[in-house]
Amino acid sequence: MEIKKINTAQITDAIDLIWSTFLQFEAPDYSKEGIQTFRDFIDNKEIIEALEFWGAYDNEELKGVIAANENRKHICCFFVKAEYHRQGIGRKLWEYLRDNSQNKVITVHSSPYAVPVYHKFGFVDLDTEQVSDGIRYTPMKFER
Repeated sequence: MEIKKINTAQITDAIDLIWSTFLQFEAPDYSKEGIQTFRDFIDNKEIIEALEFWGAYDNEELKGVIAANENRKHICCFFVKAEYHRQGIGRKLWEYLRDNSQNKVITVHSSPYAVPVYHKFGFVDLDTEQVSDGIRYTPMKFER
């Protein structure tokens, strides 16, 4: 398993992985508005170009993606293909981001599905679940 920066030429594969995994695991917890809000987010080229993406690759196959903004301070997207869950890929992506960030605090707005995963990684809830534009999330932080 190799963690590599995703470049502009590879971004379509990353977005496809994010969208298909979102539909499988996140969309069932979201309203139609929330699903459309997320689709609009990943379709917004300006936003996507402002993020840093890393992929977990095994034999050139993209198995997971993590993306951050604000100089690796806030996780914006974090998805692993369904067939590769519980194999340590998410942990490897998270540890790569954590180890390559200079920030004392890293934040995320976790989907309901991912809250237990972030807790395993050492994140703590900052507040109760929120809803914004149909997106359900729990604000969380990791502090070194």
